[in-house]
Amino acid sequence: MPKRYEGMAYWEIVSRQMGVVTRSEQERLRDAKITVIGCGGIGGATTEMLVRMGVGNLKIIDKDSFDVSNINRQLMSSFYSVGKSKVNTTYETLKSINPFTNIEAVEEEVGEDNVQKIIKDSDIVIDALDNLVTRIIVSRHANDLDIPFIHGAIHGTMGQVSVFTSKTPTYEEMFKLPSLGKDLTEEVIAEVKEMGAEVPPVIAPIPNIVGCLQAFEAFKLITSQGELIMAPDVLMFDLLNKDPFSIVKF
Repeated sequence: MPKRYEGMAYWEIVSRQMGVVTRSEQERLRDAKITVIGCGGIGGATTEMLVRMGVGNLKIIDKDSFDVSNINRQLMSSFYSVGKSKVNTTYETLKSINPFTNIEAVEEEVGEDNVQKIIKDSDIVIDALDNLVTRIIVSRHANDLDIPFIHGAIHGTMGQVSVFTSKTPTYEEMFKLPSLGKDLTEEVIAEVKEMGAEVPPVIAPIPNIVGCLQAFEAFKLITSQGELIMAPDVLMFDLLNKDPFSIVKF
């Protein structure tokens, strides 16, 4: 596409939401830098919604490849993608949706040695993880760097979302984790891993709803519209219930 038309095409992509956002708010979305850690069930939905809303700069991180068991819920997966890199497949899909989003794909496992490098320039970090130890590491460093951390998790037919900042209780404080106030020694990591040892059951809509909710919390943070679901409040839902959504204060 000729350069002179690229700006026009960007605004055409987001034209249907311009009754909800002002031009200056949309420009903030275009200029925002969001890091999403995890390109699985939650991350696939989160990243897709962010590029469809016109977020201009996205960093995606995942070290795994797709397998057949991912197909029941992970939007970026298919039989075609089995055995392929999650982060590279997600990059290609997102670029096909909105080529105007600058996307950096990082095929690494996040840990103490690289977390600062990965998140340091972010406006927002989104937790699309299935690993409790990594979630603790990322939440700690986001808090230290004063970067909002949008948490999401799932189990079966249930999901939860909350936003953490340097002004809220931390992720570890709120959920009373055994790592609170401790260095992540081998003993502490073993205790945390024991808590998260179960591979949770999941049905397709749940992680995708969580991912969409996280993307909308990012929207609210960037545009300053609406009321954030700030810790110690957590939006929790169970789709088996007739009235599935509630705000719980921890």
